Amino acid sequence: MDVLDQRVPLGQALDDSEITRRHKRFWLLAGLGILLDGFDFFIIGVVNPLLQEQYSLDSVTLGLVSCAAIVGAIFGAGFLGPLADKIGRRKIFKYDLWLFTFFAIACAFAPNIGLLIVFRFMVGVAIGLDYPISASYLSEILPKKSRGRWLVGAFSLQAVGILLAAVIGLIILLAISGEAAGSASMDQINIAWRVMLGFGAIPALVIIFVRRKTPESPRWLAQNGYENEAVAVTEELTGVKVKITDKERERSVEVSEGIKSLFQPALFKPDMIRRTIFTAVPWFLMDMATYGVGIFTPTLLAAMAVKEANSNFLADDIASTAGTALLDIFLPLGFLCAIVLVERAGRISLQIVGFAVMAAALMILAIADGLPGGGGQHLSMVFIGFALFNFFMNAGPNATTYALPAEVFPSDLRAAGHGFAAASAKLGAAIGVFFFPLLLSSIGETALLAMLAFVCLIALVVTRVLRIETRGKSFEEISGRKISALAPRVEV
Repeated sequence: MDVLDQRVPLGQALDDSEITRRHKRFWLLAGLGILLDGFDFFIIGVVNPLLQEQYSLDSVTLGLVSCAAIVGAIFGAGFLGPLADKIGRRKIFKYDLWLFTFFAIACAFAPNIGLLIVFRFMVGVAIGLDYPISASYLSEILPKKSRGRWLVGAFSLQAVGILLAAVIGLIILLAISGEAAGSASMDQINIAWRVMLGFGAIPALVIIFVRRKTPESPRWLAQNGYENEAVAVTEELTGVKVKITDKERERSVEVSEGIKSLFQPALFKPDMIRRTIFTAVPWFLMDMATYGVGIFTPTLLAAMAVKEANSNFLADDIASTAGTALLDIFLPLGFLCAIVLVERAGRISLQIVGFAVMAAALMILAIADGLPGGGGQHLSMVFIGFALFNFFMNAGPNATTYALPAEVFPSDLRAAGHGFAAASAKLGAAIGVFFFPLLLSSIGETALLAMLAFVCLIALVVTRVLRIETRGKSFEEISGRKISALAPRVEV
């Protein structure tokens, strides 16, 4: 038998491989960028009360400041993400965090609120760009039997970023508060929020350094004519001699550029439309709820549990930030649960159960706030509501909505599909964050929380109706173009 014939097809070698040290290294290199999303996700919630105190922001301006980075992420994921399908994961992957670093520092020196909003938008562009690239990259190098677990594990670094932001925010607030927990001058407040927003540049620079030797995705290399490099990377990863087959070379979709990049025509063709809706809509609805609640958790706690308990806004901000940091412990615990269960229970079960409990948790918070005395008199209900929300959010939809788009789309649409889903998610987040302070001031906490519970229930229904299970399947088995035509409902 010819030596070449004894080699394993590249896709098979990647799918059937055991997790090696190189897999773990590349996993960390890709996943670390998600940490910055978590940091930015939380820190703006701590910054908002400081900005309100210094600039007396109205609800509209506060909403714009809060959602600027999220709107930027829509453009980063939707417009620029598909370029990774065209020019490779590594090229963009290597430089997107320089964009984050530059504009994080720019935020720290913003001379006014208008420019701060612009700089926050550009920070979001960088974050959004990293989403589809990291997810596509990881899904293409991970073995099928543990792909979901390691994808979820990468996204769990978001919780690390949130906890980092909580610690940094609390340290800075305590540093300026003085012994009386409220004696900060306006100059101290001005410096505090600038340091908080600029601090993200430090972990970004560390990540840039460790990413400098990240190899290109072997599946992308094989599909785009770089066969020798594809073989070399795959053999380094798996320790198996491989060959390139026609299946690995196949590329049937041309990636659109410009304005068309956000709405890739191929994503809406009959063989892909279900997958596009299935990955985009639940993520859109989830982020509408989670970003609104997550960013404004300190605000909600201040309104529900610590209002009038302290003498001034800074003391309230410290108390609510400390409370939020305590509740955020449930975020990594939820991710840990998802890592353990995603390959056992499957993505769909986790997503459905997660949405159901998130809805129940929001109703618990709404009921607590609506009872006589409000949340301050029913702290146990407030704690249970937030704890359940944080845990099951990450044990379910926050993990699975990130992983599924990286699995259900074919290789030549993977970054585009994940980019569209991520952009849809950030659109939901932007809507939730912008309208959250407006609705909070107009209809109150109780009605707003009940409304978000209903949003979670809609996401549950969409997941159940359009479900596509990817657990334990190779990319060849879950090829959308071939499988989607087999039956009205595809269980892959």
